[in-house]
Amino acid sequence: MKRIIAALFALSLSVFAADKKPLLLVLTNHAELGETGKPTGFYLSEAAHPHEVFTKAGYKVKLASPEGGFAPLDPKSLELEDEANAAFWKNFGNGDKDKPGVAETMALSDVGPGEYGGIFFAGGHGSMWDFPASAELRAVTASIYSRGGVVGAVCHGPAALVNLKLPDGSLLVSGKKVAVFTNEEEEKVELTEVVPFLLQTAFEDMGAEIVPAEAFSENAVRDGRLVTGQNPASAKKAAQLFVEGLTAED
Repeated sequence: MKRIIAALFALSLSVFAADKKPLLLVLTNHAELGETGKPTGFYLSEAAHPHEVFTKAGYKVKLASPEGGFAPLDPKSLELEDEANAAFWKNFGNGDKDKPGVAETMALSDVGPGEYGGIFFAGGHGSMWDFPASAELRAVTASIYSRGGVVGAVCHGPAALVNLKLPDGSLLVSGKKVAVFTNEEEEKVELTEVVPFLLQTAFEDMGAEIVPAEAFSENAVRDGRLVTGQNPASAKKAAQLFVEGLTAED
């Protein structure tokens, strides 16, 4: 009898998991920090922590990027003492200390938006350059959101949402409460004059309501099916709110 109960429980879990659409976790392809000559890319914990949260919640996760292929890692973020970071790096990292990154990601032009329940953008300064410039990124994100999916981003990942319009012509973030890397934080890391624009200012210009917290402290916000996190410390919380949004009725 115990074996039958265990088998039925396992079957119910598999059916439950099968009902969940997979998620997209998007990384930047951009590897140069402006004209500084320094490397950049995606920030490890901003991909690793959401990936861990999503998979533990029973979702399959597909790594993607605007162009597909190699996604460079910001070498400053290669902190493998963190268990989630270490697991993600072991599974997806190329192991190259000179040019670290994820060797293979799916191009957003190859994505069928209807197949996914949500899209989440990892940050890292690289995203400030290629995320806002990608027409494929905008198309996939608008389609997923319009189909009832959840859109999420953390730290500099919200750069993906800059000037992103829905099919009715409205800005996705207009009137929404959001948390993004603040102007104060950009100033504290001394990159105000390096990045192509300031996230906080861009979101204010789009009519979003910024919900800031103390610099570099955890802060994530869910406004319906839009989830945003302020900085690296907010990645796990943003992912948890993202999962909450996947099952919420609002």
